[in-house]
Amino acid sequence: MEDRIVTGEQNEDDKLVELSLRPTMLAEYIGQHKVKENLDIFIQAAKMREEALDHVLLYGPPGLGKTTLAAIIANEMGVQFRATSGPAIERSGDLAAILSSLEPGDVLFIDEVHRIPRAIEEVLYPAMEDYFLDIVIGQGPSARSVRIDLPPFTLIGATTRAGLLTAPLRDRFGVLSRLEYYEQDDLCEIIERTSSIFQMPIEKEAALEIAGRSRGTPRIANRLLKRIRDISQVSGEKEITLKTTKRALEMLQVDDVGLDHIDHKFLQGIIQDFQGGPVGLDTIAATIGEEPQTIEEVYEPYLLQIGFIQRTPRGRIATEKAYEHFGLKR
Repeated sequence: MEDRIVTGEQNEDDKLVELSLRPTMLAEYIGQHKVKENLDIFIQAAKMREEALDHVLLYGPPGLGKTTLAAIIANEMGVQFRATSGPAIERSGDLAAILSSLEPGDVLFIDEVHRIPRAIEEVLYPAMEDYFLDIVIGQGPSARSVRIDLPPFTLIGATTRAGLLTAPLRDRFGVLSRLEYYEQDDLCEIIERTSSIFQMPIEKEAALEIAGRSRGTPRIANRLLKRIRDISQVSGEKEITLKTTKRALEMLQVDDVGLDHIDHKFLQGIIQDFQGGPVGLDTIAATIGEEPQTIEEVYEPYLLQIGFIQRTPRGRIATEKAYEHFGLKR
């Protein structure tokens, strides 16, 4: 898959930038107002009872701040934050090593929790429910089961694909929070906050312009701002202006609703090659030279959200809105 500036998936460059931008307390976290309000109550209640917070599942599209929110929860609870990911836990011994090193109340964050191997997931159930591990040591007749007692802890799972979680695992999370795409005003506030951290002022109109093209995703907003800041500084500006922002976004090939050249290729393929559809996923994939899974998981969610395509039993259809966006008639 080509590198894209408007994807919510994290790249190596994002990791370095996001560490310096992350808020540390709920009061500093912009957007996701309902999720934040609920978590604030649950955290306060757990602290009043001097108990570990219930296990939390954060789910929603990539780039919306799940990892940031998990770290904030640990901070608000005043406990250690340990982070790993589903694919990194390959054996039950890996899980045992992580869990047995936790202190009472600690937060263990597992990103891509839906990718934990099934055999290890079953070892996780008693750990989440009753705070103990049953580990089998050895093989054959000499194999024996060892019980490891664990301190009360909070597991925070994050996933972009909640539908792939097994029901037994999902049921063990006491708090389920869905993160939604951001409103333009919240994104504008995030952009202004980031620009102040970058020590590069930005015009309000410029921040709104970036927000409008960020696909409702803070990660994309910050990534666009970083590139626009580069162009603004090279141009000798002391402030990011609307004029420079529009010129930079044109250079980056991000249009007024946040679509890039790959989205254009995908939509125009349906419109021009297949008369607007319906057309099957495999056929589109072969036409534009992309994997069907990538199209389904990376390209389509935003196009569905803004109403540019429809999924039907017979295939994908480009909508009237997609035709209007390209100045075409059906």
